[in-house]
Amino acid sequence: MNQFSDEGLFKHRALFLSDIHLGTRGCQAEMLLDFLKYHDAETIYLVGDVVDGWRLQHKWYWPQTHNDVVQKLLRKGRKGARIIYVPGNHDEFLRNYYGAHFGGVEVAEHYIHETADGRRMLVIHGDQYDMVVRHAKWLAFLGDWAYVTALNINTVFNWVRRKLGFQYWSLSAWAKMKVKNAVNFIGTFEETLSSEAKKFDVDGVICGHIHHAEMHDKFGIDYFNTGDWVESCTAIIEHDDGRFELIRWSEETRLLPQIAAPQPSKALA
Repeated sequence: MNQFSDEGLFKHRALFLSDIHLGTRGCQAEMLLDFLKYHDAETIYLVGDVVDGWRLQHKWYWPQTHNDVVQKLLRKGRKGARIIYVPGNHDEFLRNYYGAHFGGVEVAEHYIHETADGRRMLVIHGDQYDMVVRHAKWLAFLGDWAYVTALNINTVFNWVRRKLGFQYWSLSAWAKMKVKNAVNFIGTFEETLSSEAKKFDVDGVICGHIHHAEMHDKFGIDYFNTGDWVESCTAIIEHDDGRFELIRWSEETRLLPQIAAPQPSKALA
């Protein structure tokens, strides 16, 4: 069982977040702030593409909510959480600072996380095993432009949904899973990364990059993808017993009244 802190937070052993893409209009910063309001951890892993340097390099966009996310994470660090930042391709400028500490945040190329039940998990963004990013970066930039365009459409779509009283729903995520090539790419990425992770002599891999939250072991190793905070608003947590769980926050928000309710005290016998 996870601890329930005095501050009303669920305290996990570890929390894994990736692909937040601060600095873009598609970032669901409000949803992430809401999630962080209720969830804390002994160790917080930022598994790449937290800040979108690609977009900020072309056009500056940094609303207060994005600053609030950074401050919220740093505040958790000041209160005792260990924060490990594993950069991705969109925040690759941080790859020049492996081993450095910024405001209590450790920057690492990758990290071997040891679970409560003794397993070793490779924590890595995953773009290193994306052939488009590695060998045709211009195509990756083109794909990023198309993706941002789709997200802009998605923003308008969900604005209308909110006005009508409906919950957030990702049009782009739905479309991606309907396109055969995208589905094949996801499968190839998962298999390639799982295969490469075995070279680190680990029991599993925790990654991000492709914005597709998933947990399975179909390739002979635990494969956990944290998803993103642009489309799916997902995170992975490790419970105190070493068990992992994928949280889909856009679906869990309906449980907030129960989460926020004071926990009954137990009378002594």
